[in-house]
Parts: sequence; C-alpha cells; structure tokens
Amino acid sequence: MSADPAQGAVSGGVPDTAPDTSAVAARVLGALVARGESLAVAESLTGGLVAGALTGVPGASRAFRGSVTAYATALKRDVLGVDGALLDARGAVDAEVARQMARGVRRVLGADWGIATTGVAGPDPQDGQPVGTVFVAADGPGGAGGVRQLTLDGDRGRIRRETVAAALTLLVSELTENAAAQDTEQRGEF
Repeated sequence: MSADPAQGAVSGGVPDTAPDTSAVAARVLGALVARGESLAVAESLTGGLVAGALTGVPGASRAFRGSVTAYATALKRDVLGVDGALLDARGAVDAEVARQMARGVRRVLGADWGIATTGVAGPDPQDGQPVGTVFVAADGPGGAGGVRQLTLDGDRGRIRRETVAAALTLLVSELTENAAAQDTEQRGEF
C-alpha cells in the first residue's frame, strides 16, 4: 500500500525503485537559471546526495552555489545558525530545524534559495523520532518557502534517495508557485 507520492510518503509493499532525481535536478536548475537566481543546500541525513544530484547536471554551476553537510547537531547550530534552544528542546529531526537550516545555508553561502534535509534514515530511531521520519525545507526570496514532513519506509539507502527527490520536488513546486504569483502580481491580478 502506498500513501500520496507527491508528499513523499511510501509504505510497505512498494517495489524499491529509485526516483529519477536527475530529471528533477535539471528542472530545478533550469528554473533557477531562467530566473537569474542561485541555490545552496544544507544536508543532514542525505550527506551530500542532494548536492550530488544537482552537480550531476551539466551547467549546474550557473545556479548552484554549494552545500553544507551538517551531519552533527552542533554544526546545524554553529554553521547554519539553527537556534540552539530549539535543538535542545526538539532535537535535529524537526520541521522548524529544517526551515532554519534552509534559511541558514542561504545566508552562509549567499544564495537566493536554500533547501535542507533532516531526518532519520536508520537503522535506529533518533531524537524520539522513528526511522523514516524526514523533513525537507525550502527558503527563498520574499518569505517564499515551505516545509514538508515525510514518512518513508525502506532501508537506509531508499529513505535517503526518496528524501533527495522530495527536497528537489519541493523546490520545483516553490519555484513554480512563486513564478505564478509574480506573473499575477505583474498583471495586477492580486
């Protein structure tokens, strides 16, 4: 049985098929280049896989600034500027932590957009959260952005791959919605 794939939730009995992250990464980069905007990535459980998907696209350097792999909780606080009290209270696997990671990497790397991943890939629970609990976030200009909570099944590799796809898909969605809002605003259709 499978939950809504657009939300990234997958449950038992679904074949282990890797999402086509290269196509989504190419869409992200194409949209950013068309807008003249840049992207930075903050990764925890994905350990550089989002950056890898983006840099696998020829011409990625036209929009991709770089990434911070903040696997340790202290790096989320010290490098990305995530609130230490929040980390102490909720742990690293949290929607607001993901949001602050995305905002922090934007600031640290001087990008228009930031995306972030944090969660539990397994094999053990973390911060009171079960394996498969993941948060992806996007933060952009003018308050644009959002956070999605995912509940993923599968082994560590599958959870990480699905997280990469979800983070990139979230950004595509934000870029598309943001572009539509800008078009409406320019036509005076508030």
